[in-house]
Amino acid sequence: MTVITYDQLECAQVQTEAGWKLSVIIPAYNEEKGIAAIVERVLRARPMLSSAGITTTEVVVVDDGSRDRTAAILREYHDVRLVCHSVNRGYGAALKTGFYNATGNMLAFLDADGTYPPEYLPSLCRAVINGADLVIGSRMSGEQKSEMPVTRRIGNFFFANVVSLIGRHHVSDSASGMRVFRRDILEQLYPLPDGLNFTPVMSTRAIHEGLKMAEVPIPYSERLGRSKLSVVRDGFRFLNSIVWTALSYNPVRILGAIGIAGVSIALLVLVALVVLRMGGVAQLAEWGVFAVYTGLVLGVTGVSLFSLGAMFNYLVSLFQKRPVRQGMFGKPIFNPPLERHFWWMGGLSVLVGTIVGVGSLVMSFNGWDISRLWLWLLGSAMLTLMGVQLIISWLVIRVLAELSQRETKAGLDLLGKV
Repeated sequence: MTVITYDQLECAQVQTEAGWKLSVIIPAYNEEKGIAAIVERVLRARPMLSSAGITTTEVVVVDDGSRDRTAAILREYHDVRLVCHSVNRGYGAALKTGFYNATGNMLAFLDADGTYPPEYLPSLCRAVINGADLVIGSRMSGEQKSEMPVTRRIGNFFFANVVSLIGRHHVSDSASGMRVFRRDILEQLYPLPDGLNFTPVMSTRAIHEGLKMAEVPIPYSERLGRSKLSVVRDGFRFLNSIVWTALSYNPVRILGAIGIAGVSIALLVLVALVVLRMGGVAQLAEWGVFAVYTGLVLGVTGVSLFSLGAMFNYLVSLFQKRPVRQGMFGKPIFNPPLERHFWWMGGLSVLVGTIVGVGSLVMSFNGWDISRLWLWLLGSAMLTLMGVQLIISWLVIRVLAELSQRETKAGLDLLGKV
C-alpha cells in the first residue's frame, strides 16, 4: 500500500501502453463503518473487470481529512493506494485528488458508503470500451432496485430533467456518484467544483462539450451511517451550479426561454385587453390595471433578456474560440439567425411606438380625455423601449461577431485567400 499526503502529491504517470488500465477512486470522509466492505467488494470485482477487457485495476482511496479510523482501516489493505488530505476539502476535491494520482487511462469513482455496487463496474467499463466517453450508473432508470429515499428521488428526477432540458440531451440521473470515463476527457470537464455539486456540474459540462455519454442501470442501496447530503441546502447548490454552468456555454438557451415566457405573457395580456375592449369594457378594475402593468414589465424584460442571451452567446464564442451556438434549440431556426433581424424588428417597433404616441398626442389636442389615452401611451412607451433595446443589441452583436471572426479572416488574408 502507498500512502501519500496532500502536501506531497506528485502527478502520477498515466499508462501509455496498449490496453485499458482502470483506476477506481473512492472518496472517504469518516466512513469507518463501511470503508472496508466497499474496498473488498471493489477488489473482488477485479476478475469480472478483467473479463470485461480491463488489463489492470488499481484502487485509490482519498481520505478527506477523516477524524475517525477510516485511514487506519485502509492501511491494512496492501492492494489499495491511500491519499490523505490533512483537512476536509470536500467531495469534489477528494475526487480530483484521486484523478490526479491515478495511473489508469480509464477512471471510475463511487462512494465509500456502500450505496453504489462495484459489481456493476464491468458493465460501465464495457460501455467506455465500446466508444462512450462518460458512462453514468443510473439509479433512476427503473430497471434496477433502488432504496433511495422519496425526497432524494424527487430531487434527482427534478435535477435530471433540468439538465436534460437545458442541454437537450436526456439524462436520467445527473447526480449519480458512480461513473466511468476516459481519462483524456478531464481537460474538457474541468474546472469542477470541490463540493457535492461535483456530479451535476460534470453532467452539464459533458453534455455541452459534446461528449459521448451513456447510462447503465444500477441498483442503489441505503447508505451505511448518516448521509452528508442536505436536501434543501445542497439542492439549491445543485440547481445554482447547473444553471451557471449552462450559462457559460449557451446563455440564450436559458435567458431566451425566460425572455420568450415574459413576451408570451405580455401578448396574452394584450389579447385579453382587446377582447375586453371589443366586449364594451371601457374601464379596467384593479386587477386589470395590475395585469397591464405586469404585461408591460414582462414584455420589456423579456425582449431585454432574449437579446442579452444572444449577445452573451457571442461573448462565450469569443472567449472559448468556438463557433457561436445558434438558437435556443442547438441549431438555427431562422436563416440568417434571429439576432441578425434585430435591426429591422427594433426599427419597426420604434416606428409603431412613435406613431401610436404621436397619434395619442394629436387626439388629446382634439379633446380626448386622458382616461381614454393612457393605455395607448403606455403601449407606445413599451414598443419604443423594446425597439431601442433590439437595435442596441444588434449593434453590439455585430461588433462581437466581427471580433469572433477576426482571427479566421486575418489568417485567410495572410494566406492570400480572397
